[in-house]
Order: sequence, then C-alpha cells, then structure tokens
Amino acid sequence: MPVERPVLYGYWRSSAAYRVRIALNLKGIDAEHRSVHLVRDGGDQHRAEYRELNPQGLVPLLVDNDGTRLSQSLAILEYLDETRPALPLLPEDPAARGRARAFAQHIASEIHPLDNLRVLKYLVSELGISDDAKLAWYRHWVALGLAALEPQAAELDGAFSLGERPGLVEICLVPQMYNARRFDCDLSAYPALTALDARARELEAFRLAAPEAQADADP
Repeated sequence: MPVERPVLYGYWRSSAAYRVRIALNLKGIDAEHRSVHLVRDGGDQHRAEYRELNPQGLVPLLVDNDGTRLSQSLAILEYLDETRPALPLLPEDPAARGRARAFAQHIASEIHPLDNLRVLKYLVSELGISDDAKLAWYRHWVALGLAALEPQAAELDGAFSLGERPGLVEICLVPQMYNARRFDCDLSAYPALTALDARARELEAFRLAAPEAQADADP
C-alpha cells in the first residue's frame, strides 16, 4: 500500500536500523520512523502485526512511497542509492565500489551477526554462559573484525571514503563502533577506524541518527 512518505521500522539501539537512519539523513530523505522495541514485553518483532509486514521478524524494515517493502539494511542502502541517485553512497570507480562493499559486508556479515541481540540472548538463556563469558565472546569477534578493517581505514589518510564526504563505509562503521564502545571494547589498536568514526559523528546526518537522539530511546 502506498504511503505519503517512506516509513522506517527500527529500534533505537539496532545497529542495522542505525545504518539506514544515517543513509536517509545523508540523502535528505524525509521518512517516518516507527519503533519496534526489541526487548520490552518479549519484543515487538514477534507480534503478529509486525510479522505480517516482515516475516523475518527483524529490523530495519523500509516501506517506500509506492508500498515497496524491504528488509536487511545493506539491501535497503543499495535500494536507496538506486532509487535516489543524488549524493551516492558508493564511489564511481568499480574497484573503489567493490572495496567499499567489502568493508560494509565485513561488518554486516562477519562481525554483527555473531554479536547481535538474539545471539547474545541465546548464549545466556540457552547455553547458560555467564555475563563475563558473553562479554569475552563479544569483544573477541569485534577485535578480530576491526583488526581486518584498520588497514583500509588507514589508506583514507584523514579523508572520508568518498573524499570530502562519507558514504557506505562510514554508514556501517559508525554503528559498529558505537556498539564496541557500549561493550567497553578496547579500541586503542584501531586509530584509523577511531578517527574515521569521530570525523563522521561530527556531521549532522550522523548526530541525528545516533541511538540516544531517537524518540524511542530508553531513558
């Protein structure tokens, strides 16, 4: 069903939804944000009305003006870039585009799935590991993933991935770094990533997308 403006279903602490919020802001797309609380009362993502919209039961979910529904953050980002090509999120050069996609996919496919909410809950509730062991698990995969990305960030030499402005690289990096700080990961071995994250977070598009700036943020 068509809608007056795009609707993003998300959760303030979801790093995947965070990515899409940043992209919407960078492209100047006015979207309505609807909260799907992943924790309260067992999680809104399990409710029948949300499952009808998104059978995966995950966030984010984008509903575009024409009624198009898309889940999975990287697919949404590519869709936004193809349907709103102004201010592209990827470089023009094919090799640079490939490197940016590889950077994003390393975060979205190698780091995030191992450390997301439902995996951490399963480790504790079903496998009975302690909170200390859960944190060790989380920090291990973050450290392994960020170490692989640090050389690529260092190659930017103080610039953004698109030169004077950020793109897909920063869209995926900033939420991951937010989560790393939230779980007290040691980031001292990643100066280039830390600097790139800090540069991006100074921009309005990133500030407005930050978890604590969302209307559904827990007090």
